[in-house]
Amino acid sequence: MEALTIIGGGLSGCEAAWQAARRGIRVRIYEMRPLRTTGAHKTGLLGELVCSNSLRSKEPTSAAGLLKEELKMAGSLIMEAAERCSVPAGSALAVDRGLFAEYITEKLSAHPSIEVIREEVVDIPEGPCIVATGPLTSDALSAALKKLLGGDYLYFYDAIAPIVDAESIDYSRVFRASRYGKGEADYLNCPMSRDEYDRFYSALLEADRVTPKEFEDERVFEGCMPVEVMARRGRDTLRFGPMKPVGLIDPRTGHMPYAVVQLRIENMNATAYNMVGFQTRLKWPEQKRVFRLIPGLENAVFMRYGSIHRNTFINGPMFLAPDLSLKVSPDTYIAGQLSGVEGYIESTAMGTLAGINAARRLKGLGFTAPPAESAHGALIHYITTSPPAGFQPSNINFGLFPPPGVRIKDKKERRAYIVEKALTSWKEYLRKADE
Repeated sequence: MEALTIIGGGLSGCEAAWQAARRGIRVRIYEMRPLRTTGAHKTGLLGELVCSNSLRSKEPTSAAGLLKEELKMAGSLIMEAAERCSVPAGSALAVDRGLFAEYITEKLSAHPSIEVIREEVVDIPEGPCIVATGPLTSDALSAALKKLLGGDYLYFYDAIAPIVDAESIDYSRVFRASRYGKGEADYLNCPMSRDEYDRFYSALLEADRVTPKEFEDERVFEGCMPVEVMARRGRDTLRFGPMKPVGLIDPRTGHMPYAVVQLRIENMNATAYNMVGFQTRLKWPEQKRVFRLIPGLENAVFMRYGSIHRNTFINGPMFLAPDLSLKVSPDTYIAGQLSGVEGYIESTAMGTLAGINAARRLKGLGFTAPPAESAHGALIHYITTSPPAGFQPSNINFGLFPPPGVRIKDKKERRAYIVEKALTSWKEYLRKADE
């Protein structure tokens, strides 16, 4: 049987390889790192996370929690690694990114049906192939895809948040808590008074930022909005966003702060903290100056500054078939963020489906569509049937699901119904997919 080529060793490519190999397919994963780096990656490990270390909510009745459950039902390697390498993060699933990538790399490298090849691919190969090169697809491969599709890419700029050395935090000025008391007190909270917030807000507006030079048009994804861009939308925008104090009570005052900056554990040893929601493209000296205005971070040592990078994706509704293959090249599948989804688990989900679909084709089996009621199906429907004009990537959310078909007024009951229906239909899909 012909081998399956996968280009890209990120979450999507790794998951696609795992799913195909589980179904008896020989797989070759091509990853250009460490021979050629991207500017955002730091290692040559497979599955390296370059933005946040959080895979978002693990609440079973949230859309993100539902997608995680579907992935676990499918035997996801990424979910297995996340649970093995998790760090405390309240109701969210966060990981020690170093251990996480090491686990994925070791599992794939040890699999008898998977070969990892450290080499850059500059053109679309002949035969069955999954392109899962992610938001930092190389210029050469981008040009090859553009030539194949006969159209321009869409893109937006993606920003990552700073990481702070735990020893440099002033613990006398912060308090531990999770919002609304959910889970353990896993977050460090830097409370701000109104005067402190005003001082910080003014400095943020005045700070110098990196200006993208690659493109004249500048687009930023709403779900990963740089904090300084968000601040320009209004004085209280941050207080209703990443600096929202609701659900947090400062035990020293017994009151809710005016604003809060949350710090989330970055690794298992808790030697580093991620600034939650503080994606930024401020110049590095400015990050040091402005973010040290946050109570508790006056002497912060930044282990990684925030930065900005280009995120590339194709116009899914224009180019993708429902099985994630290209309409103009049915042997070529597109997975991960390149397909038009946004987020770690969403990219993993597209890798899951691409791996299953490619494996079935190699076995001479027909395409089995994921149910529209499932989280995977909702994402596929969005990226393949949305209006092509102005198409933008999306995270998983309940707005992508079809109406439940019954009238349920209570929001919690309605979501519980959607989740139950999704899991039931997904279980049946997995049974059919493995027939």
